[in-house]
Amino acid sequence: MTVLTTARLRLEPFDLGHLDGLGVINGDPEVMKYLTGHPQTRDEVASYIERVKSRWAEFGYSWWSFIERSTGEIVGAGCIQNLRRDRSADPDPDCPLEIGWRLRRDRWHQGLASEAAIAMAEFAFSTLHIETLLAVCVPENSASEAIMKRLGMRSLGIQTWYAEAVTTYELTRSEWERLQSAQPR
Repeated sequence: MTVLTTARLRLEPFDLGHLDGLGVINGDPEVMKYLTGHPQTRDEVASYIERVKSRWAEFGYSWWSFIERSTGEIVGAGCIQNLRRDRSADPDPDCPLEIGWRLRRDRWHQGLASEAAIAMAEFAFSTLHIETLLAVCVPENSASEAIMKRLGMRSLGIQTWYAEAVTTYELTRSEWERLQSAQPR
C-alpha cells in the first residue's frame, strides 16, 4: 500500500487507526451532502475502512486518509477507484478509474483537496500507468467541479455513474504530462 506526501499532507491508505478522524468527516452532514446525502455512523465508517483495506490488497489502489503533517490530524480522504454504473459496494474493474476527495469542513477553501488531488493523479498516471482518469460530482457540487478544473480536467458533460446523472470530467495521461512539464521546477 502506497503512502503519498505533499507539502502539507501525508496520504495514508485507510486503516482502523483512522476511524475517529474519518468518523468526524463522514459523520458531518455538510461534508456528505453531495456524496451519499447522509452522514455515516461510526459502525458504517468502520465497515467502510475494512472494505477499502481489502480493495488495496486486491487492486493496489483505493482510499487514502489525508493527514495534516503539521498537526497529525486526519483532515480529509481521497481515492483512486473504479467508477461504478450503480451504487453497488463491489468495484467494477471494467469501469474506468476515478479520482475523488472530501475534506473536513474546517479545512475547506485552503487548497488541501487540490494538493492531494495532484498527488493522487500522479500516482494514477505514474504508478498505475493508466491512460485516462475521470472525476464525477453531482451538478450542484461547484466546489468539487472547481478542483477538477484546477487539476486540468476537461468536462465531458453529464453522464450516468452510480445510477445518477453526474457532472463528469476527464484527464488523459498525455494531458497530465503536458501540464506537469509546464510547471515551474
